[in-house]
Amino acid sequence: MTFNELNISAPILRALENKQYKTPTPIQEQAIPPALNGRDILGIAQTGTGKTAAFAIPIIQQLDEAPVRKRGIKALILTPTRELAIQIDEGFRDYGRYTKLRHTVVYGGVNQRPQVDKLRQGVDILVATPGRLLDLINQKYIRLDMVEHFVLDEADRMLDMGFIHDIKRLLPLLPIEKQTLFFSATMPLTIARLSGSILKDPVKVHVIPEASVAEQIAQHLYFVEKQQKSDLLVSLLKNELNKSVLVFSRTKHGADRIARILTQKGIDCEAIHGNKSQGARQRALSNFKARRTRVIVATDIAARGIDIANLEMVINYDMPDVAETYVHRIGRTGRAGQSGTALTFCSRDEQMMVRSIQRLTGTKLNAISA
Repeated sequence: MTFNELNISAPILRALENKQYKTPTPIQEQAIPPALNGRDILGIAQTGTGKTAAFAIPIIQQLDEAPVRKRGIKALILTPTRELAIQIDEGFRDYGRYTKLRHTVVYGGVNQRPQVDKLRQGVDILVATPGRLLDLINQKYIRLDMVEHFVLDEADRMLDMGFIHDIKRLLPLLPIEKQTLFFSATMPLTIARLSGSILKDPVKVHVIPEASVAEQIAQHLYFVEKQQKSDLLVSLLKNELNKSVLVFSRTKHGADRIARILTQKGIDCEAIHGNKSQGARQRALSNFKARRTRVIVATDIAARGIDIANLEMVINYDMPDVAETYVHRIGRTGRAGQSGTALTFCSRDEQMMVRSIQRLTGTKLNAISA
């Protein structure tokens, strides 16, 4: 199937051609046609499956083809992290390049003045994180009564980060009549109830089951005591000199400590986590994407915004808290048909998690002696 077969409008097709996107991903094939017809969507899909285009393209096309262009925010995309918000806003910029639609992004951790200035100029499409959105609504800079399209992205991560109450405060501010596109990688009971309360007769799109995303990734397990993990990491990275590597730490403090150790050993790396300023996080991501830095150390929440097309290796320095997070982590590599490698360090007190991961994925991790 091609994008032409999805009845996408000429301006968007031109933008896709510029990006050299020729073939839609499965979620785009399944979600774009019903979304273009105004249907609500319930999408079970992870980052990296192409879901930004799956909701951005129908929204852009419907707004661009509207006979009357009303002033006000007509599409709201709510997402949990600053990095992901910026990434989605870039998607709207790319796909809507040949339309006259105006878009912007608002998120916390930075001065709100430039965001307010952009809002005052008039915006059709707003990408936002919950906290900053509520702040700007309370300050009367944003009204949501004109919204025609509402996207709730990464709903399960919203739950993990404690944003569900913010979402419930926002929902009554939206018009009753609107199109809602709801995306989540997993569907715990709280998220299932939330989706049921805000979607009307949705089209269900389920792409890549949670446990099977890792099939194309070579997975290896190192049993290693905690005090030996840093030495093992240094040794492995020195043997993989030309690879881009994402290292996962369970804590912010741990991420900084790992980055310090690697830097002392002559390995260029940076850490990203919630205590870093937005500017520092963006610089680190830009350096990593441009391969000026080949190793980045991240916490799970900060890594949510990392979307690197050719990331070759993921290293779980610390085991995740839940098995599903393991799948999220290693799914950062091996994308778009590329091969990838995931290495996991497991100390004695983390071995129960190995069993949980193997049950979830149906894959026995290949153990290697450290």
